[in-house]
Amino acid sequence: MQNKDALLYERVRGKDKAALEELYDRYEKILYSFLMKVTGDQEIAEEAMQDVFIKLWQGNGIYDSTKGKFSSWLFTMARNRALDIIRKRTRNQSTPIEDVEPFLESTDSTEGQTEWNEQRDEIRKAVSTLSDDQKKMVHYMYFKGYTQQKIAEMTGIPLGTVKGRLRLALKKLKSTLIADGERRGSL
Repeated sequence: MQNKDALLYERVRGKDKAALEELYDRYEKILYSFLMKVTGDQEIAEEAMQDVFIKLWQGNGIYDSTKGKFSSWLFTMARNRALDIIRKRTRNQSTPIEDVEPFLESTDSTEGQTEWNEQRDEIRKAVSTLSDDQKKMVHYMYFKGYTQQKIAEMTGIPLGTVKGRLRLALKKLKSTLIADGERRGSL
């Protein structure tokens, strides 16, 4: 399936409308479910999803198969767009961002659900290796959607310290996930 996604993506880059429609049909339900879980808001989920497919069509955002699966890239792009929309709206409304828990609950694709569960477990295991301070920073930034500045204000920790903890946490997560991936690949 991954190769087919990459081929469809390349066709979309060549302005093949049928390829875009096929990608949309493949990911519409599962991506929408994911965005609803992330945002809890139908309007934001729909807007983010539309923006992602427009971005694909316009050639903004480039998928690199050497950096991971197409589906992971697409979900990351959708999550980031949804969080951007939430941030923009909350800046205008001065209300806190609601909890963001991007754990997919879709029965539309058993393969997609299984893959997501495996990835989620790997991420949880990697996060568990972080120090408590680093876990807290990762939680605020990636699961609650707060900016580094907002985290610093909320926790009373200097902005430079927040940035440092996040940088170290991401470096450790990356090395842990790469090591786990290499171990699985050698089995």
